[in-house]
Amino acid sequence: MAVKDRDRDRFSTATRLKVLGEQTAARVYRSQAKRQVRRSRLTGRAALLALVLCSMIVALAYPIRQYVSQRAEIADMQRQRQEARERVEELRDLKARWQDDAYAEQRIRERLHYVMPGETGYTMIDPDAAKQSRTTQGAADRPWYTNVWDGVDKADAADAADSRTVTSVTVDR
Repeated sequence: MAVKDRDRDRFSTATRLKVLGEQTAARVYRSQAKRQVRRSRLTGRAALLALVLCSMIVALAYPIRQYVSQRAEIADMQRQRQEARERVEELRDLKARWQDDAYAEQRIRERLHYVMPGETGYTMIDPDAAKQSRTTQGAADRPWYTNVWDGVDKADAADAADSRTVTSVTVDR
């Protein structure tokens, strides 16, 4: 009899609904648990991917910075090399000009006011420059070493001014 009650109880509608509800609830809880596990796995993968990307960026930042700075340094060195080559060419041209006797003679006569035997050299001074030197004669009020130093400065300035204002004329006899 106990077996019949159990079999009858097993096939009853209430028992079947109860078992069906428990199975459905178990499925729902399992699917929710699976969704939560999937979300956490996906988040873990994303975190790992982000960590790998960040570490690669950090690892490559210094070599890339070095590469860029070295490229800039190479470009600067190439520019300096080109300027040096141009300067060497200028100096070669100047050397070749100075080896020409006519050019050397012309420059010597111009700079040092040399004249050839039989020529008469004239030097003309700008009258405005002479007036300017006379107007600065308040030397008695200052110490002697200041006057000496001013004389040296004026000589340098006059030398520079003479190279601009002095005209040398040579006349053949």
